[in-house]
Amino acid sequence: MTTTASALVDTLEELGVEYVFGYPGGRVIELLEDLPDSAVTLVRPRDEREASVMAEMRGRLTGEPGVLTGQGPWIGSLGMIGQMEARLSSSPMVVLTEASERGEYSTLAPYQQARGDYGGFSLPSILDGVSKEWWFPRTPIETLRSTQLAFKHAVAGRPGPTAIILDGGAITDDIPDDPTPTAWDAREQTRTWDAAPTAANVATAAEALEDADRPVIISGNGVHAAQAYDELATVADAYDCVVVTSYLGKSTYPETDERAGGVIGSFGHEGANQIVSEADTLLVAGCRLNPMDTNWQAPEFIRPEEQTIIHADVDTRNAGWVYPADVGLIGDATKSLAALADAASGSASNGWARERATKAREWFDAPESADDSAPIKPQRAAKTIESVVDEDTIVTADSGNNRFWLLYYLQTPAVRTYFGSGGVGGMGWANPAAVSAALTTDKDVIAVAGDGGFSMTMNSVETAVEYGVAPTFVVLNDTSLGMVRQMQHEDGDIAGVEFHDTDFVKIAEAFGAVGTRVTRPDEFVEALEEGKAADVPHVIDVRIDREEKMADTLASSFYESIGGLHE
Repeated sequence: MTTTASALVDTLEELGVEYVFGYPGGRVIELLEDLPDSAVTLVRPRDEREASVMAEMRGRLTGEPGVLTGQGPWIGSLGMIGQMEARLSSSPMVVLTEASERGEYSTLAPYQQARGDYGGFSLPSILDGVSKEWWFPRTPIETLRSTQLAFKHAVAGRPGPTAIILDGGAITDDIPDDPTPTAWDAREQTRTWDAAPTAANVATAAEALEDADRPVIISGNGVHAAQAYDELATVADAYDCVVVTSYLGKSTYPETDERAGGVIGSFGHEGANQIVSEADTLLVAGCRLNPMDTNWQAPEFIRPEEQTIIHADVDTRNAGWVYPADVGLIGDATKSLAALADAASGSASNGWARERATKAREWFDAPESADDSAPIKPQRAAKTIESVVDEDTIVTADSGNNRFWLLYYLQTPAVRTYFGSGGVGGMGWANPAAVSAALTTDKDVIAVAGDGGFSMTMNSVETAVEYGVAPTFVVLNDTSLGMVRQMQHEDGDIAGVEFHDTDFVKIAEAFGAVGTRVTRPDEFVEALEEGKAADVPHVIDVRIDREEKMADTLASSFYESIGGLHE
């Protein structure tokens, strides 16, 4: 007889799962007992929050579900940050958790029970608010079939997180020899098919782009999710378009390219926002156009009554969701963009796109970007990071002021060189995401966070040491919650924004990493180069000028026109 836990591990192997990110506890221990004899490696950080982000980043980078596991109460609490980010950033994830069920004692409120009975709490209710789908199997065969469906649903259509709640005999009993219903081959059961736009809609969209005098592509996270980078570049060339991106779409197109116009949004590039406003035709590819992307719908930004809008998205609900679309291309971004490329006549040329994009890229620089003063200007810090980023480097950006300084001043040289926490936008994301990126790829990885975000997940430095990867962790340190502090009308208006000066160098060394504190730009670039070249993690504590006001500096004119609804 085969135990359900053993068969579940076999399923993970059959589906090519290399890493499971999680923490032992509850019924998950049954599963983890079989992992050492398998080809699947458990990555165990110091808590479920970091594990959830690592799984989310794995899914974001590979397009295959990152796997998160752990005991129900903590997956439903600490482990929610990565699941929320996966849902809102369209990252495929499978969560293998459990309900801490105690059999015949379940109606008596046993310790940690998560089934939803009186006296406990309802993990299904928690997961229902975040996951695409969840299952609570009752038998061994249901456990196997549910796991297969979880992998299928995680990548079908718009990717996202799915979950299995393991419980009682559904994980501890043996698999029947001749079960009904049957558990089919895992690879066959998890197979999916990509949707593609109709020929008529492609033809209409192609005609609109070829007739346009000022065509602009807004590239979003859906291009990352589909890895449709080549197709995007081909369409931009075929129809002579400027390419701008959403925040989550940053690095879907090289920002050094002659057609690149920058990042749109309330704290995006003024040049990129102006380009969108000037366009007569917009191709929105894999972007939902959320309020931050659209400058909170500033009336002069996007104007459906004056502009032709082509909206390409894997989810038909998203096309025309925010602004009425003239035509929708429903399908995977790779399929939609490839179809548009095939439909091009090859004669489109408007004489506007490249010249306009060249002008827009000037917004990647500012006088402060070359400032040599100490403490370091955040604009200069971003440019210093840019100086060591090449096509074989990944930057993971945290939440807060730091991500907007990077968004604005770090000009990415290639696709897949920048990923940020922009779905739910949780602090503490960059560190575990960097560890996951280092495990997943053979690229150099640089995590960038403020001192607040870094402190939340600095245990990730130890995880990197333990698992033999060497990201460089950059702390843009202003000894405060910079974004919130800068919302004050006067110092002291908002409680809880100041931190004492933590010695991150000593913390790094205690974890087995190398720690460095820098106060001048020349020291910073030297530390970055050493970190990239090293085979152990480096933590660089960068003292930045806390008086440089992010919102006042970077807010777009469109955002300010509606009063600046500061996040």
